[in-house]
Amino acid sequence: MAKARTRREDRPEIILDAAEALLRRSGSRTLTIDAVAAEAGLSKGGVLHHYASKDALVTALAARKVERLRAGIGEHAAALAASRARMPLAMIGHAREVYAEECGFPDSLLIATAENAEAVAGFRSFLAERLRDLAEIEARPGAGAAFLFAILGLMMSRSLGFHELDGAELDRLFGALEAQARALPEG
Repeated sequence: MAKARTRREDRPEIILDAAEALLRRSGSRTLTIDAVAAEAGLSKGGVLHHYASKDALVTALAARKVERLRAGIGEHAAALAASRARMPLAMIGHAREVYAEECGFPDSLLIATAENAEAVAGFRSFLAERLRDLAEIEARPGAGAAFLFAILGLMMSRSLGFHELDGAELDRLFGALEAQARALPEG
């Protein structure tokens, strides 16, 4: 199976997986093309063939994260009945799942992304899409944005190490957000 992953068309994913592993293990300061190449078992030229610079690599990592966010929220939304609460509940459900698995937005990717305008633009675009989605279902002005930024604040503050909530505390917070979403009036 390992040999199948070394095919040329698989290399961009192999490189992104290696970069992600480095970020998780050692942080953004160790993310270099040389380190990614060593982690991926490729030459530096092999990495540069797919990602011309560290910035291009970080942009690709951020784009992959955004796609995973879209897919995760979409999966949760598909499992819910149509209602005003559907999108907030889908976002809360996905955030709860990612938070519990501790595979969310690692602080090192957050730091690397913050230093890369193109990567930041991808996240801004994603957030603008979510705000538009939420505005369409708002029964109360600003309610959708409040859900989004409450979830984002919880996730980012964890990534940055501002808190370490235990399971009961986390469950209580997500439960409160879900209750607020379910309380949105229909109409």
